[in-house]
Amino acid sequence: MIGHQKLQVQLAQNGAHSLILEGTAQIGRRVLAQWYAQLLNCKSPVNGQPCGACVSCQNFAAGTHPDLLIVSPKEETSTGKKARSSIIPISAISASHDTAKDHEIHVLDWLETAPRYRHKVVIVDGASFLNESAANALLKSVEEPPHAARFIFITEDSSGVISTIVSRSVRYRVAPVPDVELERALPEQPPRILEFAAGRVGWVLQAARVAAQLALVDSLLAAVKGDLLDAFSAADAFEKGYERDLSPQVLRFALRTWPMPAQVKADAALSRAVEALERYATPNLVFSHLALELRAALTS
Repeated sequence: MIGHQKLQVQLAQNGAHSLILEGTAQIGRRVLAQWYAQLLNCKSPVNGQPCGACVSCQNFAAGTHPDLLIVSPKEETSTGKKARSSIIPISAISASHDTAKDHEIHVLDWLETAPRYRHKVVIVDGASFLNESAANALLKSVEEPPHAARFIFITEDSSGVISTIVSRSVRYRVAPVPDVELERALPEQPPRILEFAAGRVGWVLQAARVAAQLALVDSLLAAVKGDLLDAFSAADAFEKGYERDLSPQVLRFALRTWPMPAQVKADAALSRAVEALERYATPNLVFSHLALELRAALTS
């Protein structure tokens, strides 16, 4: 693991059955949660670290641990299309509510059986995306976890998590990893990648993906300063390469070089485009309109 050593020490001493890891995306929250789940089930921890050699640790390394369940928003809709909004519905929690059979495993049913090793661990990656009925369905298990189960809720901001879960959990803030640690662990990274990452180790580990998005955004912002047909062509390329979790961040990062009045208008235009996509507006129209608004932001 890159960074978070002090937090690892705190977690190793934690005895709570429910905790919240709070911090920005790509900062290492899920890796930290999986590390903690491995530690909880390790047969012979060494100095607060999983031994890496027992059968439980080997299962974690293989990604096949029977006592770990990760719940997160689905990336695709029931029709196979890429989801444009994020939600963890009650159907992921309770089989009785999954009438469409969208989920193979349901949290409450999974918790009914005893762990194979020490603790069953449920990681909810995106706790703020639990809708109210899903969060309420989980609440009794969080209050009285069966078979000494543990819950780890991952979120960017705990204020977005239902208050009854927050009040029953121990909160830990996951901080950005200092650049000096990133450069020591992952040397020879382009300065622009490190600048964009801002301590979010996940983006440094995905440097090629970030670089591709930076290239798309650079082309778009250069094109909107010139010919209108070039702007529409660049918007089309941006649409084809658009990634919901990354593209808006990269565009906002690149906009920082624009004059502040133009930057404010462009940021608002991007927010409107993201909202339109979440409402399933026609992507081609959304991105073409975004290009027009970016042009207008520069000239007004």
